[in-house]
Amino acid sequence: MMQELARKYPSVRTIKCLNTISIVLSVLLFACSEAPSDTEILDFSIREGRIYNQFFRQGPVSAHTVLTSGTKPRLVVAFPAGNSGVSLWFERVASEVIWQDIGAVRGVRERNHDGEPLYGIEYEVVVEAAQLTVADAVLSNVRVIREYLHTRDIPDSVQTEVSIDGQTTTWYRDRLDGRGGYKLEVEVLNGSVEGGSGAAVTFKAQNNQTLRLRVVALSGDTPLTPIETDDLLTADAIDDPLARKILAFLSYEEKLLAGSWRFCTYFGRDTLMSIRLLMPALTPTAIEAGIGSVLARLNADGEVAHEEDIAEFAVLRRAREGLPASDEALFDYNMVDDDFMLAPVVAHYLLDHAQGRTRAATFLQQQFAPDKTYGDALASNLRFVLRMAQPFGREPKVRHLIRLKDSSPAGNWRDSREGLGYGRIAYDVNAVFVPAALTAISRLHDSGLLTKYTRNGNNFDQAESLAKLWMNNAPPMFEVTIPFDEARRNIADYAAQLGVSDQEALTSLADGQVTGRAGVTFNAVSLDDRGTAIPVLNSDDGFALLFGNLSADDVERSVTALFRPFPAGLVTSVGLLVANPAYAPTEQRQLFSNMHYHGAVVWSWHQALLAAGLERQLLRTDLPTSARQQLTDAQKRLWEVVTSTNALRNSELWSWSYTQGDYRLEPFGQRSGDETESNAAQLWSTVYLAISAPQELP
Repeated sequence: MMQELARKYPSVRTIKCLNTISIVLSVLLFACSEAPSDTEILDFSIREGRIYNQFFRQGPVSAHTVLTSGTKPRLVVAFPAGNSGVSLWFERVASEVIWQDIGAVRGVRERNHDGEPLYGIEYEVVVEAAQLTVADAVLSNVRVIREYLHTRDIPDSVQTEVSIDGQTTTWYRDRLDGRGGYKLEVEVLNGSVEGGSGAAVTFKAQNNQTLRLRVVALSGDTPLTPIETDDLLTADAIDDPLARKILAFLSYEEKLLAGSWRFCTYFGRDTLMSIRLLMPALTPTAIEAGIGSVLARLNADGEVAHEEDIAEFAVLRRAREGLPASDEALFDYNMVDDDFMLAPVVAHYLLDHAQGRTRAATFLQQQFAPDKTYGDALASNLRFVLRMAQPFGREPKVRHLIRLKDSSPAGNWRDSREGLGYGRIAYDVNAVFVPAALTAISRLHDSGLLTKYTRNGNNFDQAESLAKLWMNNAPPMFEVTIPFDEARRNIADYAAQLGVSDQEALTSLADGQVTGRAGVTFNAVSLDDRGTAIPVLNSDDGFALLFGNLSADDVERSVTALFRPFPAGLVTSVGLLVANPAYAPTEQRQLFSNMHYHGAVVWSWHQALLAAGLERQLLRTDLPTSARQQLTDAQKRLWEVVTSTNALRNSELWSWSYTQGDYRLEPFGQRSGDETESNAAQLWSTVYLAISAPQELP
């Protein structure tokens, strides 16, 4: 019809008009065809300090807007599709800029000039500023935007051109391989736009009003398939509406996302730990989506993939490394802890979970690639665990413990050199996860589930004896004891350094002396290459309480060490810290401040981990009364601090300040010295949907 009209009225104006109508109609038809009316809509917001987060998901449209107020304002929109994003970073201003809450959000579907689909969102927002000048626009993969956050560098290949039409500014670029693109459009609704053609773009409100903007953000990367809320959680899940929405936003058939906005894609460790803690509340559909995503990404040796480089970041990485051009995913296998997490999590589902037991054989037979089943993949990981564990089994010496890879500065969840105090042999990997993985292998082998996948003789019958050897010999290598007099000096000195009270901390040491202990005893966060302990008290005993087979004395020792008041232990009124360097040398103390990502800060999921570990220990029937009382007291104290920080329960982490004799909660990443910032939505922080305070607690 359009072609016929163009032939009948062949003027340039007519043809342009008809082309415009054609494009509009195609966009409308495309939108209608892609948005079923019964599709679940997620639309919610979270404000943490000066950061406002708006989440929206409907069918193939899924986006998280991050608006940062202050003197360095910014706008980021992250898309789970391809882990992509668009962002504006504004020039520093003298007076604080404040973003107001976003109005109604709607899904947008367009096609680019090549007919490639783009999915995104549109909304209006008010920002309390008369003008804003754009310093940089970064449209690419979230990994590129994340790097810009820390370095302020933009790869030349992803520089984006800007166009201005009246009051509307548009940044658009094709993806490097031409598959789709990224678009950010900002219209000033009550003012004008200046700049362009090489000059900085400035949004100006008329008559010195506050700016009103219309924002359209889109990505052409392939959308993921949402797991809708009704298919995600069972009736046993805790009634927490916000946590449910966050978990739904992060859950897709292809994978579970680690967190948004900075980790809007697959992370192996995060998936496994979240599945384990959420398992009582998750449907088999969600559990198997998570475990399946991990199994499908194992390498040929059976190692678990930590993170994935996908979409444009895969294209960029291949170009940097001189590899053939492709957007096929590249995987990072540098971490070591996730390799030993897989077996315990899978065994718990297939052997201990009621529905998991009935679905076990079918799940293992499922193909994820030609001639590749989940059972085959799992068997390859179990063989890897056995190979790695055998040298220590033959000679239980420090030199045979599992170390970080030479090519990587990190290897466990304390994902930095500083997080392990520059140690190379992590406590959690060696004292907890290796023996837990070996125990799981023994259980899976005895169950018969793996028979068809392990026919070629894999020595799986050695797993039980290896597990016992590791349990007996590895944990003592990390044990640290600080004599009480020295501990008191350390605590007083560190408290003075921080400007916090040491009174309760010092008083708490009296209990240890009454029981006749030699001093303050705890597990080092790591060992260095020579086997010397890094004497940083840490929260990783939570892993041992949940996954390990501990003696009564081990239980009491761990609980005592963790639940002393900081800076003797880890407990503060705003949460349980993940590290306390009070007993470490000065140079190591500097690595664990309350501004370090893995320092003396609170990670929400580690409190949940400890809660689950305490609950597991209290289910035992072989513990003496003293140990049970200690566990009960610790459980009560833990839930007091968890409840007091309920507002940030679903976020990644937070920090603190000390004012007027008490600790004050501080959002992480919003102070000038913080290493990075906290995600408002974090997968493993939603685990309170399956973990709650015992009813008998007040």
